[in-house]
Amino acid sequence: MPELPKLPVDDQTRIGRMPHYQNTERADLYALLDQALVAHVSITRDGTPMALPVGFAREGDSLLIHGSTGSRFFREIATGTEVCVNVTLLEGIVYARSLFDSSMRYRAAVIYGQATPVPTEEKEAALLTLAEHLMPGRAQEVRPMTKKELAATMVLRIPLEKASVKDNSASSADEPGDDPSIWAGVLPLTTVAGEPETSPATNSGVPLPPSVSTLRDRLHVRSAS
Repeated sequence: MPELPKLPVDDQTRIGRMPHYQNTERADLYALLDQALVAHVSITRDGTPMALPVGFAREGDSLLIHGSTGSRFFREIATGTEVCVNVTLLEGIVYARSLFDSSMRYRAAVIYGQATPVPTEEKEAALLTLAEHLMPGRAQEVRPMTKKELAATMVLRIPLEKASVKDNSASSADEPGDDPSIWAGVLPLTTVAGEPETSPATNSGVPLPPSVSTLRDRLHVRSAS
C-alpha cells in the first residue's frame, strides 16, 4: 500500500497550545474517523455560531454526513458555506497531583472545508456506507430504501484535505516536584454498549440480528479480573 501524504500544516491547522501533540499522519486521522461515531458540524449563520451533532462515515478521502432535505442547517451547508467538523474520542481523565495539571486523554480531529451534495445517482451507495459505519451489516437485514426516503434525505461530502489532529492519549499525570503521597494516575474511559432493548412492536421470539450483536460485542469491555 502506498504511503499516504501527510496532513498539511498552515495557520489554520497548526496547533498552538502544546504543539508536540499534533499528529500529521493521515492514516491516524483515518483510523480516528473509522472508530468514532459522532461528529459536530459548525457553521456561522448571520454572525452567530452554530453546531450540530451528526452521524458520519469516512469514504476514502472524504467525510459523509446526512440529514433531512427540510433542514435549514443542511441546506445552508450544501450551498458551499465553510464548515468546521470536530470528532473527538475521549480516552481517559488524567488525575494529576494538582488541579492545574489534571487533564484529559483524547484523540481529536478538526476538519475545515466546504461540503458538496452527493449526486442523486450516488446517494443510495453513500447512505449504505453511512449505515455500514454506524450499524455494520444492518442493510442486509432490512427492506431497501424507497424513492421517497431517498428524495427526503440529503447526503453531503466533505473533503479531508485540511485537517488538524491532536493526540495526547499518552499524556502523563506525573509532574516533577509534586507530592508522591497524593494518588495520581489515569481513569480510562471508553464507549460501552449495554444490553439491546427490543422494540414493543417486534414480534415475540424474533432473535437478535447479527448487526446488533456484532456491534454490542465490539463495544463490550470485559473485566480484567
